[in-house]
Amino acid sequence: MRRLTRGDRLNDNMANKPIQFFLREQKLNIGKQAGKTVIVARPTGRHRVDFRNFCERIAKSTTFNAQEVAAVLNLASETARDIVANGDIVEFGDMGTLTPSFKSKAVESIEQFRAQQHIEKPVIKFLASAKYFTLNDVTYEQVAPKEKKEKKGKKEKKQAEGTEPSGPVTEG
Repeated sequence: MRRLTRGDRLNDNMANKPIQFFLREQKLNIGKQAGKTVIVARPTGRHRVDFRNFCERIAKSTTFNAQEVAAVLNLASETARDIVANGDIVEFGDMGTLTPSFKSKAVESIEQFRAQQHIEKPVIKFLASAKYFTLNDVTYEQVAPKEKKEKKGKKEKKQAEGTEPSGPVTEG
């Protein structure tokens, strides 16, 4: 008999829920079908799982409580940030790789280049693992598109308030 792994327990706790989508008309601007109106699927029915609930889900499959899980995850992200800030690359488990990056202004010669002046906006780039972030084990469920609430535009609001004339405006 096969022994259950922690990954198996995580998958058992989370029911396999289909990704909901609706169909929508869209006019394409580029590619072979540029200018044509086609039908495309759009995901819907998504909910955000906040950090606290995420940690509680992980804690159910471990010997840690939710606060300990949160502390470890926060420490991991802070440590990874510090390592990348020193110019190193961090392999962040199955999720992917964190690397330092920045924008550089162009100069005409090496002698003109000044790091503090020409390098700007340092950031951490996350290169997601294709294996981890490719969802092969999902199902789909088509749903009706949600009715959008009509928003009153500025002109409609002014007309409703009586501050804008309802007829044509003449200048004189």
